[in-house]
Amino acid sequence: MPIRVQNDLPVKEILEQENIFVMDEYRAAHQDIRPISIGLLNLMPLKEDTELQILRSLSNTPLQVDVTFVRVTSHVSRNTSTSHIYKFYEPFDSLRNKKFDGFIITGAPVEQMPFEEVDYWEELKEIMEWTTTNVMSTLHLCWGAQAGLYYHYGIGKKDLPKKLSGVYRHRVRNRKIPLVRGFDDVFMAPHSRHTEVPQELLEADERITILADSRQAGVFLCMAEAGRQIFVMGHPEYDRMTLDSEYKRDMGKGLNPQIPENYYPDDDPENKPVLTWRAHANNLYTNWLNYYVYQVTPYDLYGTPF
Repeated sequence: MPIRVQNDLPVKEILEQENIFVMDEYRAAHQDIRPISIGLLNLMPLKEDTELQILRSLSNTPLQVDVTFVRVTSHVSRNTSTSHIYKFYEPFDSLRNKKFDGFIITGAPVEQMPFEEVDYWEELKEIMEWTTTNVMSTLHLCWGAQAGLYYHYGIGKKDLPKKLSGVYRHRVRNRKIPLVRGFDDVFMAPHSRHTEVPQELLEADERITILADSRQAGVFLCMAEAGRQIFVMGHPEYDRMTLDSEYKRDMGKGLNPQIPENYYPDDDPENKPVLTWRAHANNLYTNWLNYYVYQVTPYDLYGTPF
């Protein structure tokens, strides 16, 4: 089934070229079906790249998915045109009385700052609190996962000695939980971050269930509230060339970054990266939509208390 987006969303053409079924608003309005309503709070600087990655990840399901892009009003993006943001993104203030089947909070390039120093932290806290009553399941990604764990459970992050960048081997820890159904015992997933939530703090908190971790990269996936809150520490949505773009961007800034681990063949940035994580990334998003959104959400979002 299709992803439902605005007809003139720029990444729609790319998705169609990849044979992903994208339905515009006009056609969707003529179908007698209630789509799954997903809100996406996109905090990444290159918003169109993230739109493409998330929409691609949500497309591997038999469900019709209606995506609403959400923005904070307390921060002005410098890397995406204002016209794009105002045309395709809804301010959170306009959505306060709306309910969603699922909600996604992305990462953001502010991880080395204390949470309280991020200019939109107060608004993000308000949004995270709102998700507890207006959303069936919230998926937090990378810095969004760190922010969610800090706000909801008081578990802080710490700086890493060096940036964690690359594609790492992970093990599944709780195979009976539906979020990792269909996963292999070990799988690969990308990380790109300067901080981490210490694994020992997550292990010690009985409210948190760890589903997958890595010897090199720490906890990758955990959840709370029976899946009402899900935290992904890496970037399973990244496409083949995202880490390459980040590495070459940092090289251009003179930051002398380390080559992303387990990414380029022979650790040579001139070689095309090997895509080793897409299947499990698709499985993660499909399981989330199926088991934690579709199967638990009421047909009438507004007539049923959460």
